[in-house]
Amino acid sequence: MISELKMSDFNRCQHLINKDGHMEVEAVILGNNPGRIFVDNPESPDAALLWLGNNDGFFLLGNGKNVVFRKQLDHFIEKNISPEAKMQGLNDLEIIAHHPEWNPVIENIFKHRKLESWRQRVYQLSQANYRADKEPIMDHQYQMMKIDKELHENNAIENMEFLHSNLSEFWTSSSRFFEIGIGYCMVYDHQIVSICFSGFVANKHQCINIETVEGHQGQKLAQKAAHLFVQECFEKNEIPYWDCMVENSPSVAVAEKLGFTKKFEYKGYQFPIG
Repeated sequence: MISELKMSDFNRCQHLINKDGHMEVEAVILGNNPGRIFVDNPESPDAALLWLGNNDGFFLLGNGKNVVFRKQLDHFIEKNISPEAKMQGLNDLEIIAHHPEWNPVIENIFKHRKLESWRQRVYQLSQANYRADKEPIMDHQYQMMKIDKELHENNAIENMEFLHSNLSEFWTSSSRFFEIGIGYCMVYDHQIVSICFSGFVANKHQCINIETVEGHQGQKLAQKAAHLFVQECFEKNEIPYWDCMVENSPSVAVAEKLGFTKKFEYKGYQFPIG
């Protein structure tokens, strides 16, 4: 029977991590980022369904040949996951294979649903490939600021909730982010208009999350903040990690301009909640 694992027992899933796979999974298992894990056996997990704490998807990991887990999975999602997902405002469930052997399993188990798929791409950046010469020069009206405790307590920033809401999607607390994350923002007229920060952190990898408010897009703000982000990564001997949809051409363009190179591609699946 599939059951939820207590957070204090997440370490029991470390052997299920695919070291060549998605670092978000490791970030949750290590306790760096919030999430939930549902396993076949809480004492000795062989297969698991991991729900990212920011509601940005589910990962299947471990033994894709686990017949019992596979037979129970669709019913468990329908009866246990879907009602909670609806309460979180989700209309669709996104499921990703942390190990490639789960792809045909997903396609078979959920073939009776309106299953759709998309392609995702993961990039990494080495210091040798970093294109520092591509760092844009910003209009003097924009001010770069590091996302730290000092900024967090800056009463002069008028839309601090923009930063708070973004950090809270990925982190249990801002203090935890300040402890292990990296981030920069661009400020215009006392308003934060672009942010680039670590969404997930694991094993010396810093997963980049970027958002620029409407009205300031197209000003290379994300590109500037990303340069500052990766520079600090290198100072701390961390690896910048970029995960985006293949069809997201603006995100792909920024990554490749900085010198990021593709590490792997993977297939994501989604279906509407019944």
